Amino acid sequence: MNETQTGAPQEPTGRRERKKAATRRALADAALRLFLDRGYDEVGIREIADAADVSTTTLFKHFPVKEALVFDEDADQEARLLAAVTDRPAGQSVPAALREHALRHRAGAGGTDGQFAAFVRLVEATPALRAYGQRMWLRHATALARTIAADIGAPPDDALCAALAHFALEAPHVVRDDGDGDAREAVTRAFDLLEHGWPATP
Repeated sequence: MNETQTGAPQEPTGRRERKKAATRRALADAALRLFLDRGYDEVGIREIADAADVSTTTLFKHFPVKEALVFDEDADQEARLLAAVTDRPAGQSVPAALREHALRHRAGAGGTDGQFAAFVRLVEATPALRAYGQRMWLRHATALARTIAADIGAPPDDALCAALAHFALEAPHVVRDDGDGDAREAVTRAFDLLEHGWPATP
């Protein structure tokens, strides 16, 4: 499960792909259920595999490390994020495209969903998950910065592209953590600031 899970990944085509996707989903669901019930460190890999009715070998084919079971949509999230830039409509700015992505997939994600709140508490209370989530965040930020740079013809390590990528990923976090008012409205205002600048009289 993830904070950006509101946008479902593209459905796999073909019987084999659907079966693999179903197994992966069953493993991730079983893992999250056990982790929320007993705590991340108290649950073993074999227990998760048994709960999903697969072997530990099959589990590791889908999830090479235990932490990945919690962040099971990592690749889909990054693909959606990059596509927000590369597939945006003609004439739409990069900040506007990233604002729309944030509103569609991230603003208010989880909302009043009790399981999502429990998921957030699980990650924040578990050092291994916090560290994995931070590494994931940095991978996404790096990939997004390079995609933006390629789109505008800038060098891959362009500092402004990196700053935009970091802002786009961090703004919904700040809004969610603040918890004051409408998350969607706050995200919109944050990206408006990015696109139009700080007003003389806020």
